[in-house]
Amino acid sequence: MTDRKEISVSPSRDADGVAQAPGRRSLLRRGVGLAGGMVLAPALARAGAPAPAAPAITSPPADPPWSKSLGAGVVDRPYGVPSHFEKYVIRRNVPWLTATTQSSISFTPLQNQNGIITPNGLFFERYHAGRPTVDPAQHRLMIHGLVDRPLLLSMEDIRRYPTVSVIHFIECPANGGMEWQAAQLNSVQFTHGMIGCAEWTGVKLSVLLEQVGLKPGARWVLAEGADGAHMDRSIPLEKLLDDCILAWGQNGEALRPEQGYPVRLIVPGWQGNVNVKWLRRLQIGAEPWYTREETSKYTELMPDGKARAFTWEIYAKSVITSPSPENPVKGAGLYEVRGFAWSGKGRIRHVDVSFDGGVNWTKAHLQGPVLPKALTRFTAEWRWDGKPVLMQSRAVDETGYVQPTIAELRKIRGVNGVYNNNAIQTWQIKPDGSVFNVQLS
Repeated sequence: MTDRKEISVSPSRDADGVAQAPGRRSLLRRGVGLAGGMVLAPALARAGAPAPAAPAITSPPADPPWSKSLGAGVVDRPYGVPSHFEKYVIRRNVPWLTATTQSSISFTPLQNQNGIITPNGLFFERYHAGRPTVDPAQHRLMIHGLVDRPLLLSMEDIRRYPTVSVIHFIECPANGGMEWQAAQLNSVQFTHGMIGCAEWTGVKLSVLLEQVGLKPGARWVLAEGADGAHMDRSIPLEKLLDDCILAWGQNGEALRPEQGYPVRLIVPGWQGNVNVKWLRRLQIGAEPWYTREETSKYTELMPDGKARAFTWEIYAKSVITSPSPENPVKGAGLYEVRGFAWSGKGRIRHVDVSFDGGVNWTKAHLQGPVLPKALTRFTAEWRWDGKPVLMQSRAVDETGYVQPTIAELRKIRGVNGVYNNNAIQTWQIKPDGSVFNVQLS
């Protein structure tokens, strides 16, 4: 069966395991052995072959240099920074992806994220006209249109309203968009890094909309940013009244400029582009505005030539972050498989893991907390025997939606799209422990 599977792979990497721009797509037919691993329940793992005897310990290890002298004092770093030993854990971009960095994206190093919260300094960036420097003392938010009492709010005004804090992910709909036709980038960061999850603090939009008073016929809202592009999106009023917030805080501190300082819109579970940053205006109307962004960019080209517009929800998705191209396997033995799953429809119900390209599946363990519309961490025990493996994860959310394969998606959507690729990711693990991005058909 494995000889009939088509695999596309992009093997070029730099010294840090980061993918280099491929010169061309490659589709390779090859036989891949699938007997390279099995999942062990904790009890079976404990009952497995005995570990080799540890060397006798007769004295504590010698003191390293840093334990023989005084370290730096307090406040030498008024705002803390990561250890310089973690200097490789940074956002990265793909230089050839866009003409300029002012209308581009950087990628979260998801392969290095340890919990469900993405640090502010690693949260992916998306700009349409570069990152503006907004003076909070001069910034204003206008709410107008089909309302009884239009408002022009300063940041001081906004902060007076009752606050809430919620944990939600934000994902660019183009996350994985380069993979529609074939495996392109050999990296978790570049295939899945247009996502981050944070605790957002602000005021519920329903509170502000109650203050202005909605007129009969109000159905849609145009949200507009204060960046040079005046990035805007049309959003159904029903969604803003449900669970959206106007946020000024992220993970316990003020929003950073790249995340919309001083205030942004948070639209839980929906495409990242509707979470408008540097928010300056909410116009209430009866119909959607069909802005330039919505008609030219955020549509999905279908196989019949028609384009689907106004698709918002993020469908269930998952990815294994270890093993992965950046986190290869180092010798046969027992490992913990780790990854993240998420869904814009609610909570993740369970995640399945396969070591034979989707022929057999076993249920992974979900690490708490399991929150709606947030990253969920999953793990599974795996003993590798050193043989080739095709490793996958498959998420199922609380609505029963099952993450599809890329072949299943292509049957419906074709290969010319960019957005909403939530296909199962396949990692090919070779006998030397290296890991490659491949696709199965």
